[in-house]
Amino acid sequence: MDIRPILSTLRRHKITAWLLIVQMALTCAIVCNAVFLIHQRLQRMDIPSGIAEHDLLQIKFAYIGDRPDAYAQAQTDLATLRQIAGAQAVALANQLPLSGYDMSSSGLKLRPQQRQNSLEAASYYGQNLLTTLGVRLISGRDFQPDELIDLKAVMPALHSDDMKNLPHTVIVAQAVATRLWPGRSALGKTIYVGDDIPLQVVGVSAPLARPDNLQMGAQYSVVLPIRLTATEGGSYVIRTAPEDREKVLKSALAALKRLDPHRIVLEQRTYDELRQGFFENDRAMAGMLVGVIVALLIVTALGIAGLASFWVGQRRRTIGVRRALGATRSNIMHYFQTENFLLATIGIALGMVLAYGINLLLMQHYELPRLPAIYFPVGAIALWLIGQLAVLAPALHAAAVPPVVATRSD
Repeated sequence: MDIRPILSTLRRHKITAWLLIVQMALTCAIVCNAVFLIHQRLQRMDIPSGIAEHDLLQIKFAYIGDRPDAYAQAQTDLATLRQIAGAQAVALANQLPLSGYDMSSSGLKLRPQQRQNSLEAASYYGQNLLTTLGVRLISGRDFQPDELIDLKAVMPALHSDDMKNLPHTVIVAQAVATRLWPGRSALGKTIYVGDDIPLQVVGVSAPLARPDNLQMGAQYSVVLPIRLTATEGGSYVIRTAPEDREKVLKSALAALKRLDPHRIVLEQRTYDELRQGFFENDRAMAGMLVGVIVALLIVTALGIAGLASFWVGQRRRTIGVRRALGATRSNIMHYFQTENFLLATIGIALGMVLAYGINLLLMQHYELPRLPAIYFPVGAIALWLIGQLAVLAPALHAAAVPPVVATRSD
């Protein structure tokens, strides 16, 4: 089809045409970035924790006053929980993957007196932790009983030269090993934390997610041979069969309450509930962005349809003349579809430039990655299709204008 008559007609309706172009450009820019943000959120929500998620329960207490017998009480609690029917393993952990609270992290160095950390890793510790969480060791071994140190002894030792009460071994997640020693085995290597405290790597675990701050390296984590108590912020973790979780949770709460009725329950949940809560904001944002996209596309489609209907009403006599001169219904439909395609193409081209600019701002202020180029053609095709569907009804209406309209006087 010769597009010169179309361009000539659009030049006589410059303001209206540019309004539609601007609308298409804004829709293209916003939709491309919104879809990219949704994809980022879905990827974040799909991060593997590295643990036996569907098998785990968490119970956390608050205590009133000091507990000088806290370590003895912790061992009694653990022994009691192991006796519960259905409990396969029990641990007292400082934090859990994707819990939303990064209570402990460590700056790792490859050399003593290194000025900047090689990376920042989340620190997990607790008795019988890896077995309970279901974390698989890729190489090396778990901690030996004589390597475990009480947290109450570690804290004073950090401010003294007493290396005896500091941990000497560490298990690193695979991502940490790959980052610090690419292409080499991490076993036997030494890393330094804090004030150059040396830790020998005795094991490499499968990926183990951080509790929070995923942008710092979602799988950067280490496990230290440190025992702690519930009064020091630890929570009881119980591993059981998925179908037994509710029953085991009730039994565990009852057993721990019998041992100490003055405890205040802060958390009692499955790990699935913990993970769901961690990604609640991501789901809400993804849902909100989907709503924005749908609303924008509907408004754009209505704008295209409204403008096309307006133009059909204005051009009825012209359409009638063309029909009288031999134009078919198909010719009239193609005219309006081509006109819409030209306007959409200009709007999409401007929208891609605007989308790139918006992405640069998001990269600068929110540390988002660069918008992949694939989003541009996908967004363009989507808007072309929406434009063609929106103009279809007005185009059919235009094609139905009879030739006799050309003979009517105004």
